Amino acid sequence: MITLRTYVYIDSLQPQLAEYMATVSQGFPTSPGNACLWVEVSPGMAVHRLTDMALKATRVHLAQQVVERAYGSMVIHHRDHSDVEESGRVILSHLGSAATDPEPCKIAWQETIRGMTPDHTVVINRQDRKGSMILPDQSMFILEAEPAGYIIYAANQAEKAANITLIDARAVGAFGRLTLSGREADVDEAAAAAIAAVQHPWQSWGAR
Repeated sequence: MITLRTYVYIDSLQPQLAEYMATVSQGFPTSPGNACLWVEVSPGMAVHRLTDMALKATRVHLAQQVVERAYGSMVIHHRDHSDVEESGRVILSHLGSAATDPEPCKIAWQETIRGMTPDHTVVINRQDRKGSMILPDQSMFILEAEPAGYIIYAANQAEKAANITLIDARAVGAFGRLTLSGREADVDEAAAAAIAAVQHPWQSWGAR
């Protein structure tokens, strides 16, 4: 039996997130403005069949596929939104699910730290990050959520909402983690958008 853990549709990848995803892409890199679908299932090996179905049914490109024992995730995208939406319908039909059926997102941690110190920012910048660097005196918002895939939607909505810098957006494994920075007011606005995104993901894009 296949369990749908995460189903996230993004209508337009924001520039920073698209470039971030391209840095970790094992397949066809993402581009700003592309529609994107992130699907996570359990057990992990089941993602191979879903990937095969999506690629054969539409013109979507495979950006990433991660197959772990417990969870498997796939990321597909295309400039034509209708292709991405159709691939989602094919996947959901095979699973006998709706876009609103995945596990609800649980926020494990959220916090805003204001006026970051140089020592702190240096350590963050030297860690295994794929995004931009955080600067001293900026504010930082961190979010940890389960299932991990919802973090991508949170990052995209945060970037839409405010002028922030994307530091990290890890969306595989048991928990996903988002780190962003910027001016205090911008970070507060982006944080609110990110939290709203993971709490009610399908309300922004409908049940595809």
